[in-house]
Amino acid sequence: MKLWQKEGVTTADQIERFTVGRDREMDLYLAPFDVLGNLAHAQMLETIGLLSGEELSLLTDELRIIYQQIQDGQFVIEEGIEDVHSQVELLLTQKLGDVGKKIHSGRSRNDQVLVDLKLFTRDRLWQVSEAVREVFDQLISRSEQHKDDLLPGYTHLQIAMPSSFGLWFGAYAEALADDMLTLQTAYRLANRNPLGSGAGYGSSFPLNRTLTTELLGFEGMHVNVVYAQMSRGKTEQTALTALAAVAATLSRMAMDICLYNSQNFGFLVLPDALTTGSSIMPHKKNPDVAELLRAKTNRMKALPMEVTMVLSNLPSGYHRDMQILKEILMPAFDDLLDCLDITTFMLEHLQVKSNLLDDSKYDLLFSVERVNELVLQGVPFREAYRTVGKDIAEHTYVPPRTLRHTHEGSIGNLDNDLIVQHMQQAMDGFKANRAQEAVAKLLA
Repeated sequence: MKLWQKEGVTTADQIERFTVGRDREMDLYLAPFDVLGNLAHAQMLETIGLLSGEELSLLTDELRIIYQQIQDGQFVIEEGIEDVHSQVELLLTQKLGDVGKKIHSGRSRNDQVLVDLKLFTRDRLWQVSEAVREVFDQLISRSEQHKDDLLPGYTHLQIAMPSSFGLWFGAYAEALADDMLTLQTAYRLANRNPLGSGAGYGSSFPLNRTLTTELLGFEGMHVNVVYAQMSRGKTEQTALTALAAVAATLSRMAMDICLYNSQNFGFLVLPDALTTGSSIMPHKKNPDVAELLRAKTNRMKALPMEVTMVLSNLPSGYHRDMQILKEILMPAFDDLLDCLDITTFMLEHLQVKSNLLDDSKYDLLFSVERVNELVLQGVPFREAYRTVGKDIAEHTYVPPRTLRHTHEGSIGNLDNDLIVQHMQQAMDGFKANRAQEAVAKLLA
């Protein structure tokens, strides 16, 4: 029987297929976290007298066995079993009898699902943050490596002023440092304990929610039991907003790489191993990796809006609509982690062309440098601007190719150490070690 099923009452097969949907598939993501939630809940039940010490020991041992089965890829949700929560409880009951049936005391499937989702989202957000840091480190390394390799800077896709590959790589590194703050915010929202909120209205059992908060390594709890249930959807939306921010940074960089790799720009080279060919044109070396990265990350930008639409006009309390959110949230982590991995690989092998600005077609990039030279000689800026404009129009302009940029964050002073500091501060703000230590202790 299902956790909610009444004696002698059955649901039509067609209704069951529609309402279960892809939930059993998505619930496999939640399996290890369901076990963690059960471990903490069981410890709490023992402290309030709903489990004996011996029963707690039996449940703990069996839950750890199930956790290891999950890690070994041996866990399945059996045919006819509705979800991961039912499967875990079934395994406990098959092994421990009535002791296994006691695990659900003081809990609704609502707060059980929600704590699983919180733990899953917290875990995956930290995985994403570590993968973002790998891309960041690669960008900083390439920025330092190519700080003296100049690059045309553009506004309106017209040549504007001199830039450098040091600036270009470093710009995306700093973008990821800012994105890390959005990931931290999403992590901290996911890092709050809803367990004990039941179906959204608490319990008459003397549950110790502070204890389960500590056992699961949460930063704190969702205090109000109604709001704990309202955080369903908000957690997913905030997480996907953070993923979309990272995706937007990767998408923009992928577009730059597509442009810069083309013959019309010719600033970068993707090695042969990173390109594909054409079935008709023997000369083609296509940047498919950057194009697919662009497409995949662009698609991810829409995911927060998908959640918004599912949640539109829902009143407080739980609604089955929220089941659909799993299908939006869970694969998104896999997709972004894959994109981050391929970005790190691509950046490692990307080849930069040197001496680009020696070409006379980039002479006008140095017009501002000439204006500034005149200003330093005492000419008022507006007069210097008109003078250089006149020289350009009359073809008497001579570009000054010596750059004197010294201020923070400029070509001559990248200040990458400050960007690294910002990234480290953002990652420190997760305080992820608390969660990791708590999980390790539950499983020890």
